[in-house]
Amino acid sequence: MKKDTIIIGTRSSKLALWQADYVADSLRRQYPGLRVEKKLVTTKGDKILNAPLAKIGGKGLFTKELEQDMLEGNIDIAVHSLKDMPVEIPAGLTLAAITERFDPGDALVSPKYGRFAALPQGAKVGTSSLRRKAQLLHARPDLQIEDLRGNVNTRLAKLESEHFDGIILAVAGLKRLGFGDRITDVLPRSMCLPAVGQGALAIEARDGDDETLSLLGFLRDEATVHCAAAERAFLARVEGGCQVPVGVYAAEQQGRLSVEAVIASVDGARLYRDAVQGSWEEAGQLGSSLADRLLAAGGLAILHEIGLLLERTE
Repeated sequence: MKKDTIIIGTRSSKLALWQADYVADSLRRQYPGLRVEKKLVTTKGDKILNAPLAKIGGKGLFTKELEQDMLEGNIDIAVHSLKDMPVEIPAGLTLAAITERFDPGDALVSPKYGRFAALPQGAKVGTSSLRRKAQLLHARPDLQIEDLRGNVNTRLAKLESEHFDGIILAVAGLKRLGFGDRITDVLPRSMCLPAVGQGALAIEARDGDDETLSLLGFLRDEATVHCAAAERAFLARVEGGCQVPVGVYAAEQQGRLSVEAVIASVDGARLYRDAVQGSWEEAGQLGSSLADRLLAAGGLAILHEIGLLLERTE
């Protein structure tokens, strides 16, 4: 029997709902007779808002409950920000589609100072990401970086209520929610590389649910799939999650893949950065070899130190 209904699992934040609606609307346009419903799921990352991501488990915080619901048959698919997805996908599930990547950049929102270069000595900057913190401190050791949790709307409100000189958010999230006009500067990738998959959406489904998987095929963007494969292979090699300050970005350049990555100490004092190029067919190998180079250059020592630091603070 032909599938006539798809149930999408999603978190309830405005950005998560935007993402689910984007996929739902795309499915309805592609298949006019298909019923698409949403089921709201609360994840651990939504419940614990008073602690840094690094302290409560990193990757998987925003996906585990959705995956459990899928395995139990309560939902057919889950829509995630690709950057929230762990490299390891639970048995019985598969990454069914990765959408065309939107702007992968990191944005500064600073009504008072505007551009990053204009932030004064010792400026108070908010971000929940160790990746951003490490790279920002490498560029500006004088900055006072403080943890900033919550959804996009909450973070924008905290900009004023907690007297930040500026906060850092993903360009994609701000623009998707209609806050593009709040962006006062975009951090150059030469200073701050994005998170794995930043700007792309991932659609997860049950492995073997061939009917659902075939319905999702049109949402798959081949270029982004190859870039994501390189970035996720890099992350798998360094075994990083939200709690590890690594950034990586792959892009297609004249038919070839260019992958650039960084591993940095949390205080930004040490930063190792490198890049590789190759064919799309080598995406996974490119990401892994780049990780090996950075680990050998000094990244492995940093990751060991971070692991010990987290153990001491738990």
